[in-house]
Amino acid sequence: MEAAIKISSGATKWDIRQKVWDHIEENNLANFPRPVHNRIPNFKCAVEACDRLTALEEFKSSQTVKVNPDRPQQQARFVTLDAKKTLLVPTPRLRAGLFNKITPPEGASKEQLRVCSTSQGVKEFSVPVGLDAKVKVDLVVVGSVAVSEKGYRIGKGEGYADMEYGMMVSMGAVTESTVVITIVHDCQVVDFSEELVEPHDLTVDYILTPTRIIKTDCLLPKPEGIIWAKLNKYMLEKIPVLKKLRALELAAGKEVVLGPEPPVEPGRGPRGGDPQGDGLKPRRNGRPRPRRNTQRDSDGEPRREGPGRDGPGGNDEAVPRPRRRPARVRREGGRGDNQANGSEEGREKVRGERRGRSWRGSAGEGGRERKGKEGEEGEEGMEGDHGPPSNVTTVYLGGIPAGLRVSELKTALREKEALPLRLTWQGAQHRAFLDYGDPNAADQAMEALQGLSLNGQSLHAELAKNQRGGRRAGPSRSRPRSRPDSGTKAEPNEDSGEPQKEEVVE
Repeated sequence: MEAAIKISSGATKWDIRQKVWDHIEENNLANFPRPVHNRIPNFKCAVEACDRLTALEEFKSSQTVKVNPDRPQQQARFVTLDAKKTLLVPTPRLRAGLFNKITPPEGASKEQLRVCSTSQGVKEFSVPVGLDAKVKVDLVVVGSVAVSEKGYRIGKGEGYADMEYGMMVSMGAVTESTVVITIVHDCQVVDFSEELVEPHDLTVDYILTPTRIIKTDCLLPKPEGIIWAKLNKYMLEKIPVLKKLRALELAAGKEVVLGPEPPVEPGRGPRGGDPQGDGLKPRRNGRPRPRRNTQRDSDGEPRREGPGRDGPGGNDEAVPRPRRRPARVRREGGRGDNQANGSEEGREKVRGERRGRSWRGSAGEGGRERKGKEGEEGEEGMEGDHGPPSNVTTVYLGGIPAGLRVSELKTALREKEALPLRLTWQGAQHRAFLDYGDPNAADQAMEALQGLSLNGQSLHAELAKNQRGGRRAGPSRSRPRSRPDSGTKAEPNEDSGEPQKEEVVE
């Protein structure tokens, strides 16, 4: 199969990373989080690629599997738990130790296992595994930015996968024969020179993509442990578990001399480089490629984000945007004008103009937002908005998988061209309500959403209960009944009243 991305001779690792990231962004091949630059890309069809893991004999015969914590490998964590194998997940950036052992609840259902495989589930359903633990890892799954069919791998440049493997070697958890697998999009399989592979770089034995399984038969050896000369005191301060490992190896009489201290930039502190990575990230002299913010505000402009806001590319400080109030509709005072003489027709015209202004587009002119934390039931309103208009048509969207973020649903709606005027997020009940301006728009949205699948689970869209049987459009004023059922969806004919809290799609 011919590679989708051509790598020129003499390209560096950072050149290859940039080319892959740019290709994925330009061709819209990734899901949230975006942009994919400086990440392990959460590529589309990652679920299908991860499911290929179950076809490997090495997986079937394994007992303990280590899987990286990145989003595109979430399904790999799920199938590992579903196969009743021991799942180890490295702590993000190794800040709190080496591994977490995932411990699902006794008799956990598939839905509970899916929750355990998410980043939040890893935090809530796990116990730490220390360096002195007697662990034997049978299979290692890692993410990649680029990989060659010969088994050469390029990560995002921070070196954590290489370091995790080196630490597993030091604690006796893996050997040279331990199988290493990476899961990527087909476009991430590229051809590059063996000269780029360094002694600390982890090579892979299998590549899983949405369309194929590649056995690499890689001839290069895997790392034989931590290469301490690639590290320095600054990195040890950032990753405390390295201090403990260095002390253990020092006591065992091994060579643990550190490398030189990183350069110090005035006013910025040391540039620590990447632990076991490629060294310092290059300062590009050519065309800059800033991280793009793909989220938009109500006026279609790139959204500025501050601390605590969800989404990549947020600014360090939120930059306030001037509030724009909707233009007033004046009732002219001239005699003979049907608006001025107080006729019912004139008053209705004014009300209609005001209503159209408040609900134009996805957030209306002069929209303001009041937003809660990502993934929670939050609320965003309109300037002067006191509830939805009476002429909206509401669509019920059920079967929302556990762990899905509201921003991921918004992304899917944008891609399906089914953006509503208002999105009511009830993730805890595995559902959402979508308000559209008229029945035709709602019908088009339901047609576009047929077959929608997120995180490997199919969603279904239909008119909300209060839109059927000739009832007036718009949510009722009754408060919905809460139910203890934690299933994957709520039946719309049982509970499709007024949403508890509302969030306007930007």
